[in-house]
Amino acid sequence: MDNSIRVMVEFGKKKRTVAAAFDWPGWDRSGKSEEDALRVLAAYRQRYGEAAALAGLADEFLATGEFAIVQRQAGIGMTDYYGASGRWAGPEEEPMSEAACERKIALLQASWATFDAVAARVSPELRKGPRGGGREREEIVRHANGAEIYEFAPKVGVKVPLETRGDPEKLRDYRGAFCTGIREFAARGAVAGSVGKWPVQFLIRRCAWHMLDHAWEMEDRDLSGGS
Repeated sequence: MDNSIRVMVEFGKKKRTVAAAFDWPGWDRSGKSEEDALRVLAAYRQRYGEAAALAGLADEFLATGEFAIVQRQAGIGMTDYYGASGRWAGPEEEPMSEAACERKIALLQASWATFDAVAARVSPELRKGPRGGGREREEIVRHANGAEIYEFAPKVGVKVPLETRGDPEKLRDYRGAFCTGIREFAARGAVAGSVGKWPVQFLIRRCAWHMLDHAWEMEDRDLSGGS
């Protein structure tokens, strides 16, 4: 049985390379080169494993093996600027079965749960420095939830007021609607969005990465000593 982790490597033009374990949404990391990006990806295995456990996939994740690069491609501006994947892997264009879709939704939900839990326990003021710049905790929370509401969810027809991000009950309902939108688009084999169309699998990965990246940022910059 092949338990290797499929990885897409995305090269920026100048600064950064991203390694994306695209079967595990949110487990994307960047470095100065392919070797460096893969090293950082491996370093985050345990942290991502905690999210996989929240999704009920601990055994599957623990059974994974080595990285297997299945695709290399040129990135876009955000590859260099943010260290974020801006391109989807070829396999992410393939239709998903209902079970495969539910698995990836579970990982997206785990990224939300991870983000919320970290935000609840870290210090309101965060350590300044290169990891994440100068945003404080509440600014990160507003940004991460706001970007998803404004930019990502509309790609599957989910549109709610930006103020939703500040109301826990409404945010919970919105996330449920987002998952429903993902299911509906995946069942139809539709791409997400009318402009800048994305495969649904890439949409899930991009959202999960954004939440986990900021969750890990808050952990790294926490001043309370409790993370």
